[in-house]
Amino acid sequence: MAESLSIEVAYALPHKQELVQLKLPAGCNVLQAIEASGLRQKYPEIDLTKNKVGIFGKLTKPDTPLRDHDRVEIYRPLIADPKEVRKKRAEEGKAMKKGGGEQEG
Repeated sequence: MAESLSIEVAYALPHKQELVQLKLPAGCNVLQAIEASGLRQKYPEIDLTKNKVGIFGKLTKPDTPLRDHDRVEIYRPLIADPKEVRKKRAEEGKAMKKGGGEQEG
């Protein structure tokens, strides 16, 4: 087993992604990687009681042990409920189809 792990910690912002490469001791967990990354100090809005975390896009718990080459991801809370957004978009689409507008020809 490796004595140290190569880990990436990612935090996606609306216009860019922060990606921190780390070498951590074997046996460390998701929370330890996040703390070591310095992202919580750089982005104080990260609240691990609200922000979900994952490894390669799969939700996980902060105490999950890491494996070599894992990418820990810190997810931002959703601003809008995706179901509500789709519903609103569908309603707007129906309204546009009904109006039709004048065809130039």
